Amino acid sequence: MNRLLKGAKLKINGCVEDIDYKAPRGIDKSVIFRLAGCDWIRNAQNIIITGPTGVGKTYLACALANRACRMGFSAFYIRIPKLFQELGIARADGSYPKIMKKLAKTKVLILDDLGLTPMTAPERRELLEVVEDRHAFCSTIVATQLPIENWHDNIRDPTIADAILDRLIHNAHKINLKGGSMRKLLSTNARKEKNGIQTTD
Repeated sequence: MNRLLKGAKLKINGCVEDIDYKAPRGIDKSVIFRLAGCDWIRNAQNIIITGPTGVGKTYLACALANRACRMGFSAFYIRIPKLFQELGIARADGSYPKIMKKLAKTKVLILDDLGLTPMTAPERRELLEVVEDRHAFCSTIVATQLPIENWHDNIRDPTIADAILDRLIHNAHKINLKGGSMRKLLSTNARKEKNGIQTTD
């Protein structure tokens, strides 16, 4: 378990047991409980987490991946911009097959921050290769501010966009988070506690 958690390189050390359900973010406790059983991984299904910045998309993704590792599944976290950067370097230095094999075999791959900038032609082809290699074999968690209906505009190629969405969306559990920034809420509560003001949030 420790080896899997170390190899996952999760951005946040989150656990499904510690998810905050009190903040009105649209998280269904029964859905998280069901996902914690990891049948979605056994069935090679995906999870799409959408919502505004700071609402907890990355935390939720990492918590689900943490649970996967504790259940014996391999996981790996990477931000989309870094993924494209590393694949570009790998093509240049000859390590591309090795990194693609690693991405293809990882049981749970977290792709964070999809859609921050419009994709270039090489980037959309790289993303298609990654999701194609994993389709029907492994699970992918996508965390993004971009609503699914806007993915086509971001990918900027209708044919490739259709192929990517077909492999990610149709067998996916969709979680749409709402509300304000949890970072701001936690920062406000921390200041109140520091100043001796009791909080009930």
